[in-house]
Amino acid sequence: MPHEFPFAWFLAAFAAYTVLLFVISNLTTRSLKSNSFFSGDHNAPWPIVAYGMVGASISGVTFISVPGNVWTQNFFYMPLVLGFVVGYVVIAKVLLPLYYKMQVTSIYTYLGERFGDITHKTGSIVFMVSRILGAAVRIFVVVVVLYTFIPKGSMSDTLVFSIVTAIFLTLVYLYTYKGGVKTIIWTDVLQTTLMLLAVFFTIYFVGKDMDWKIGGMKSYMGWFDWNWGDGTNAVKQFVAGIFMTVAMTGLDQGMMQKNLACKDIKSAQKNMYTTSIIIVVVNLFFLFLGALLCVYVQSKGGMDALGITKTDQIFPVVASRYLGVGVGILFLIGLISAAYPSAGAALTSLTTSFCIDFVGFNKRTDLHRNRKEKIRKWVQAFFTVLFFVIILLLFLYSNDAVINLVYKFASYTYGPLLGMFFFGILTKVKVKDGATPWIAVASPLLCLVFNLIAKRYFGFDLGFSLLVVNGALSFLGMWLFRVRPGKGAVAPETVKSNLLNADKTVE
Repeated sequence: MPHEFPFAWFLAAFAAYTVLLFVISNLTTRSLKSNSFFSGDHNAPWPIVAYGMVGASISGVTFISVPGNVWTQNFFYMPLVLGFVVGYVVIAKVLLPLYYKMQVTSIYTYLGERFGDITHKTGSIVFMVSRILGAAVRIFVVVVVLYTFIPKGSMSDTLVFSIVTAIFLTLVYLYTYKGGVKTIIWTDVLQTTLMLLAVFFTIYFVGKDMDWKIGGMKSYMGWFDWNWGDGTNAVKQFVAGIFMTVAMTGLDQGMMQKNLACKDIKSAQKNMYTTSIIIVVVNLFFLFLGALLCVYVQSKGGMDALGITKTDQIFPVVASRYLGVGVGILFLIGLISAAYPSAGAALTSLTTSFCIDFVGFNKRTDLHRNRKEKIRKWVQAFFTVLFFVIILLLFLYSNDAVINLVYKFASYTYGPLLGMFFFGILTKVKVKDGATPWIAVASPLLCLVFNLIAKRYFGFDLGFSLLVVNGALSFLGMWLFRVRPGKGAVAPETVKSNLLNADKTVE
């Protein structure tokens, strides 16, 4: 029989977890050098970074949605995950050597040296827009679940949701306030561990509740969708997985900032290879949990019988209302463990990108260290407030169409980054610097129009492979606006020495 999850247990679990998080945050900042918010002193052990990146890669949305999607999509997510492995290898072999050679703090300084200041700032803006929208939706999904545990009383829903959101974001701000990337790396270890324990123990308790009568799982464990018109087609998923990893990890300031905190290139590459293996194993466990939950729901009469209207509700409803308080607490801890690193990494990387790419911390000699630190904290606070505003607007005006649109828009914006970086890496051609903002806007819009037409008239959905098309269009746009030979084109075979030394001033 369903039951209501006790608020007192929710509060106790949330408080205990948060206290533990702040204890670790405090320990990691004791030996931190002055102004090392952005780099973590460049001494992070690569096994720690690799393990912690699993928690950062799996957001609260993944924690809720991947198990639920098994209901309608079986294991069709796995070809995408296998594509991730190839993507991590590309990052290790192509992008990391570039970043370490240039000794960058913000990876978008490469675009500035390769093409010019406008392209540099365009790349940074594209990242920030994508990160802000994507992280806001991820945080929103988690806060909505946390909000359902709170008794409303006489207060309005909007007020209660605002308080929950403000508390969550304030805690994220405070635990990343001083330590920055070093704090993120070590707290990610805690959060990855607890998230995985939550998944493993939930699998155990669901199976136990069913007396391990789980033979029906096989009907949910199909790996490959060979229908070429589907967005979940295995080939499209695999190829998209490669490019998604390159774009959303290799070209993402937040993810690369942790890798650049390693002591050298070989350590960072080991981190990438190890992370790729762990990611596959962890996602398999999420899908296995999803298949188990589907069998459980079927045994109880289906989604309608349990009052579930969307697949995203399967995991939360079953864990919090049907399997006892213990499993409910496990779910809560796992959800928070998936949410905190995603939010903390977004806040830290956005602060880094703005301070380096726009304020110019790596170049300005007129700013004293204390002044830089004060600016950095205000920038961090600004992004925290911005997240709050966007999340509140999503709550007030949200429906599935709005959220999906924002989420898709955020993923579309990585396409121009993909095109810009690989045009710079694969060619020696200069581009008209002023054209890149137009390319960054036009490519996602063309992709959106193309996909709408393809679905409406041909029954063909690009799915996640939209990112590949988006990147290709951006690459083509850069080629069309290249500087012709004899008109000032310079082959950038080497990086200017001032860039090699610039980022050394930002620890």
